Amino acid sequence: MTVRVLLISPAAGPALRAARFDEDAPPDEAGLRRARKAAGALPRGTRAYTAPARGCRETAAALDLDAVPEPALRDLEVGRWRGRSLEEVAAAEPQAVAAWLTDPEAAPHGGEPVTALIGRVGAWLDGQAAAAGGRVPVVAGPAVIRAATVHALGLPPEVFWRLDVAPLTLTELTGRAARWNLRCGRPLHPPGPAGSPVP
Repeated sequence: MTVRVLLISPAAGPALRAARFDEDAPPDEAGLRRARKAAGALPRGTRAYTAPARGCRETAAALDLDAVPEPALRDLEVGRWRGRSLEEVAAAEPQAVAAWLTDPEAAPHGGEPVTALIGRVGAWLDGQAAAAGGRVPVVAGPAVIRAATVHALGLPPEVFWRLDVAPLTLTELTGRAARWNLRCGRPLHPPGPAGSPVP
């Protein structure tokens, strides 16, 4: 049976714009307004999930999804860099940041390496393919969406940082018989004359 996992990136907020390692930061009101307008464009699912981060939970609510928080979809754990911006960390620890951005096994922050994130998210994704089919809307951070894409397509982990995920976009993974197909980066438009529903 085919499963369609609809990965939705959260609405933007100040922390996301500043590339700050802060998963508990809320989206801003403009981002939530966009999400509420797009709620009708999102197809209903057989089940829905959200990452535990505040921005993901608030975006799921704005999209009118009855989403269950899923710990496996939590963001990349960045250890002692939490609460700081990438710019601040790069100024203080340029070699550590360079290693982190080029070596998917590196975890100079004391958190988890990118490969661990890919493994965690990949195991969850494969569990969805093994479960009943249908549509599965999921609101998750950009790192989780990158990890799911890398796993689903069997890409080398080194490409992780080369995948860009814009706020409030949809990345669709369709799985059946241990094989995944990708449809990526579709914006969520409100239904009606100004936009068309996401099929």
